[in-house]
Amino acid sequence: MTNAEVISISRFVVKGLSPEKLDRISLTAGRAIENDRRYALALADTAFDEANPQPLPKTKFLMLARQARLIGLDSRYDASSATLTLDQGGRRLASGRLDQASGREAIAVAVENFLGAESGGRPRIVQANGHRFTDVSVVSPDMMEAVSLINLASVRALEAKLAVWVDPRRFRANLLVDGLEPWAEFGWIDKTIRIGGVAFQGARRTRRCAATEVNPDTGERDIALPGELHKHFAHADMGIYLYVRSDGAIAPGDALTPPRAEGPR
Repeated sequence: MTNAEVISISRFVVKGLSPEKLDRISLTAGRAIENDRRYALALADTAFDEANPQPLPKTKFLMLARQARLIGLDSRYDASSATLTLDQGGRRLASGRLDQASGREAIAVAVENFLGAESGGRPRIVQANGHRFTDVSVVSPDMMEAVSLINLASVRALEAKLAVWVDPRRFRANLLVDGLEPWAEFGWIDKTIRIGGVAFQGARRTRRCAATEVNPDTGERDIALPGELHKHFAHADMGIYLYVRSDGAIAPGDALTPPRAEGPR
């Protein structure tokens, strides 16, 4: 038996922008966290049909892997009014309702001004009912609804090799968990785990990209994490995706029950 538990829960309302920590979430089987990756900042030359949404590669949107300066924006979303607020260094840049054209334009202008030439032109806030802008949305409709998990013990195993602290925020996960053995999560693929009273199924390992190189505090690319993972562990993976398999609510502090047999580590 383990004493594993959820340490924190986050959602990323706009792809590429800052996380929102949650005290409790209600989940529905087959669906991801409400409002997670609901919106994205489409590049000026990206064609996205909101009436007939199709998954697109993440390169079609602003993202940390290419626009690292996005890390400097502090975003907050009020679901009751669909209002997104952008601050930078304590200074208000913009606030706008994402269900109104004028609000979306205000946010787009603020992001373009903040990034300058790095934006590649004025982005557009896009969304579509039932669509999420996850990196793995192009894999399958099920993966579009996946929840991402990071095992903090695996992060510490990487830290031990690098002899530097690795901020878990680099991995932009929905769930941070602790109390497990390093890499135990890789043995959960196609198996059932439980968090509180909710059942999840391991879906696939998460291959890391250049976005993880960006320091969440400074915006500098200071650790080449995909390369370091491959160098020390012969893979570039950190964390896994999960499918939600039952309805229920979870919160930080809830126990995580792994499969009976976690497989090789």
